[in-house]
Amino acid sequence: MSLTTFLFDLDGTLIDSIDLILRSYRHTLQVHRGVVPPDELWLEGLGTPTWVQFRSFSDDPAEIEAMVATYRTYNRAHHDRLVRGYPGVPEAVRAIKAAGAALGVVTSKVREGAHRGLVAGGYDGLFDVIIGADDVTRTKPDPEPVRRALADLGATPESAVFVGDATHDLVAGRAAGVKTAAALWGPFARELLAPHAPDFWLGSPGELQKLMVP
Repeated sequence: MSLTTFLFDLDGTLIDSIDLILRSYRHTLQVHRGVVPPDELWLEGLGTPTWVQFRSFSDDPAEIEAMVATYRTYNRAHHDRLVRGYPGVPEAVRAIKAAGAALGVVTSKVREGAHRGLVAGGYDGLFDVIIGADDVTRTKPDPEPVRRALADLGATPESAVFVGDATHDLVAGRAAGVKTAAALWGPFARELLAPHAPDFWLGSPGELQKLMVP
């Protein structure tokens, strides 16, 4: 079956927000703990909500809530200066939309933050649905957000592909029954993603259009 529905992760796939994410993380841990752990600890959880990631540093719900607030305040203050679309990705997304594809975003950001990222990245108005962390009960790597996007689009799993840069994206997509595509322009190397056996490897944004050919 031809792929006619394209679902995308946001951070690390559509927008280059990794520097902003890591700066926000370092700032938060410096404020709350007086330390800055290695970036690798945060990158391991990239693609899951911030409150889930902060559980690695605290089991106190009040402290986790305070950490999330600090993170979001810093992130919002610096967002538009540091976030941009990956070179060639906005153009590739416009091309598959023009060719008739239905488009959705599946992210672990809350909807407000996702919309702001799409605007900063040059995608405003391009996507038919946006599924954020506040739209579901269980976030990635659970398949619920992917299934919710399919339902909102009226699409079948067989017609869809989920494009992401992180293991959480590949796991969620596979569990939801859609094809998966690994975006290698993000922060994670092929060796890290290979154990999750994506159906497609995307070395460049231009390869997105090739997925529409049955």
